[in-house]
Amino acid sequence: MGLVVGLIGAGLFGSRFITLFGAHPDVDEIALAEPVSERRNQSARQFGIERLFDSHEELLASGVDAVAIFTQRWTHAPIAIAALSAGKHVYSAVPAATTAEELRLLTEMVVETGLTYMVGETSYYYPAAIFSRERFARGDFGRFVYGEGEYLHDMSLGFYEAYEHSGGRNWKSTASFPPMLYPTHSIAMVLSVTGARMTSVSCLGQVDSHDDGVFDQAVSVWGNAMSNQTALFRTSDGGMCRINEFRRVGYHAYPQPEVRLSLFGTRASFEQQTSAASWNTLDGEFLDVTELLRTAPGPSELDEPVSKGLVGSLSGFAPIHDVSRLPHTFSGIPNGHEGSHHFLVDDFIRAVVDGTMPPNNVWDSARYCLPGIVAHESSAQEGKVLEVPDLGAPPVEVGKQWP
Repeated sequence: MGLVVGLIGAGLFGSRFITLFGAHPDVDEIALAEPVSERRNQSARQFGIERLFDSHEELLASGVDAVAIFTQRWTHAPIAIAALSAGKHVYSAVPAATTAEELRLLTEMVVETGLTYMVGETSYYYPAAIFSRERFARGDFGRFVYGEGEYLHDMSLGFYEAYEHSGGRNWKSTASFPPMLYPTHSIAMVLSVTGARMTSVSCLGQVDSHDDGVFDQAVSVWGNAMSNQTALFRTSDGGMCRINEFRRVGYHAYPQPEVRLSLFGTRASFEQQTSAASWNTLDGEFLDVTELLRTAPGPSELDEPVSKGLVGSLSGFAPIHDVSRLPHTFSGIPNGHEGSHHFLVDDFIRAVVDGTMPPNNVWDSARYCLPGIVAHESSAQEGKVLEVPDLGAPPVEVGKQWP
């Protein structure tokens, strides 16, 4: 018998995963929880879903084996905690949480229950991260010196539509989500390569000046007026890392990458910029790896307003992607975020079925997320250096049996 996977949320992002989860050979059935009846009924018709629920509470009380959470960012942790309490394995969109306490609870619950928890951190399978991770594992970088991760996504490039779609009439009250509470794409680009963690941070923010009223402190449920934030971290391996989270920036991401990585070691470096990527060593070796890392167009169903013009960089694979490891049933199914969606779904299902530790597990999730939470606190204190708590490391290596 295969798994029954319950998707929670059928919005612009979550609906892209219904076909993908359903196509996995170890999944027998998809259930759906979606409070908006129009979306729920549309998804039922489009994807042939029979098990439908008005709420995640109803879904968690049913016989699903695992859930995949695609709701608003600040709801991920409460739903995941409820799912783990109900005995369900959890796949969650990022961020894992918005507070340190939520991350602590998630970590404790995974240890107590032995259930699989994984975030769908797309950056883990971005071509630049894969290339750097392979080189770092071989020791080609030498000792880590400095890394840069940045998420450059202007509000005008799809965010207005996405927040309005999910937030309704009062969407501006939540569209001011602090940039450093969504740091995982940038941070994962660095930490998924080095395996270290952030230990301290000093962060500065820029108060927004746009007249659209999104980052209006009086309107924001977060009390947030900052649209851009830059953080400088110390890492546990003695290195340094800069993270940029920009929501007002003169940079059109597509077909260029919206999430970029540069990493410097004592023996070699990798740099990624607008339309090029390179490998450079102390011995004088220089490689232009732009084409190796370029994501090709592929089949796509991204036809909603938020995705206009993004198909080329979101829907296919890059040459560096090992597509041979994926289920053949995924062939021809729309992908997303530089080839990452197929790999993430397969990672999760394999971990659940095999009882193994997945990448992007709860400990990794905390390392991607918690530094940004502390960085946001630092920016409110004009860059005061703050310690980043350590919630520990996985008890076994990725791919090993657990618990």
